[in-house]
Amino acid sequence: MENENKRVQALKAHLALNVKDFGASLEFYRKLLDLEPSKVRTGYAKFDVQNPPLNLTLNQAVFNERGALSHLGIQVASTDDVVAVRKRWTESGLLTRDEMQTNCCYALQDKTWVRDPDGNEWEVFVVLEDNLAETAPCECGTKLEDSVSKPETLKAETAAACCAPTAIGTTNATATNQTGCC
Repeated sequence: MENENKRVQALKAHLALNVKDFGASLEFYRKLLDLEPSKVRTGYAKFDVQNPPLNLTLNQAVFNERGALSHLGIQVASTDDVVAVRKRWTESGLLTRDEMQTNCCYALQDKTWVRDPDGNEWEVFVVLEDNLAETAPCECGTKLEDSVSKPETLKAETAAACCAPTAIGTTNATATNQTGCC
């Protein structure tokens, strides 16, 4: 076969999200992406994101709880990029939460988070140092409420709960606990 070894040129990733409240989700993703959808129908919207390349669709659906999805993210090149996205999100009315200089998933990272109307967490992050030793303490892993109300317990709680709810380095503590890191 002539095309047997031909590499497929991927155009972009596709992510389809089920959403409970279509209107609230449509408004959230407009703000998150700073982009108008390319298509809107009853209970359906498509965002054709160019940077990073992503075909994101929202599909109105009935469901009781979140699925197996941990979180979603966009990796950027620098802490300045993280801060710029956080500023844009905040200015558009989204509630943000920061984790700066956090050791998460065996990497030192700076990140900021938002939560969509269905509870899906989005992070924008930069990896500052990668491939940390497995013995390196993981600082992600505590509920936002705990980090705000009991900062003295933060390190002890997080050491045992890597990639569980997290809020290390929170500077805008207006969101509630998150579902994961990494």
